[in-house]
Amino acid sequence: MSRPVIFDLFHTLLHATDDVERDRVVGEMALMVGVAPPALVAEYHATWRDRLVRWDVEETVHVLASRLGGTPTEEQVRRAGDHRRALARRVLDEVSTATLDVLDALRDGGHPLALISNATADAAEAWPQSRLARRFDVAIFSCDVGLAKPDPAIYRAATERLGVAPAQCVFIGDGADGELAGAAAVGMTVFRTTEHNDTDPSWDGPGFPALSDLPTLLRDPTRRTRA
Repeated sequence: MSRPVIFDLFHTLLHATDDVERDRVVGEMALMVGVAPPALVAEYHATWRDRLVRWDVEETVHVLASRLGGTPTEEQVRRAGDHRRALARRVLDEVSTATLDVLDALRDGGHPLALISNATADAAEAWPQSRLARRFDVAIFSCDVGLAKPDPAIYRAATERLGVAPAQCVFIGDGADGELAGAAAVGMTVFRTTEHNDTDPSWDGPGFPALSDLPTLLRDPTRRTRA
């Protein structure tokens, strides 16, 4: 069997929505639940960790609106949650054909594929309907398992579902949240990609500038480059 390849999602396989777009959507959600848009935006930024590992979409809206003195109805909370889900679907829909082609080439080459993403529940819910989902054998989202990179347990959760040891796997990520060092710490071979974002310039391990380079690197490790 070819080596399993484990990917990060945002800034690795696709662009993450920038703060301006996310803040715009959260501001619109605030109007739906009757609180001040700047205040809800600030709460979303302040509670990113809870949203990654604890709260689902509606719970997030309800908790944060209540903190700001709002008393939204269930229908208002649902509408706001659906608005956030729509953003997640748009982001996942923006995956490029080139990226999909790389994933298809890896699968054709016999590489099992897995995903480990520090992601909120809206992204995890949108994932099964995305064009990316059917190309992966395993997908681990922090919001589903209550763990986030670089916790060693989230990497092991992926390898256990793949049925392999961490040392057999290659991890690909942009470097957010200390994910590269976390993957290396459990024994994975790690590559940093800078195609979508130069997230961790301090990483001193191997990398590459374009995802299209990856199949060649996996076939010929001597061609490893620095991102």
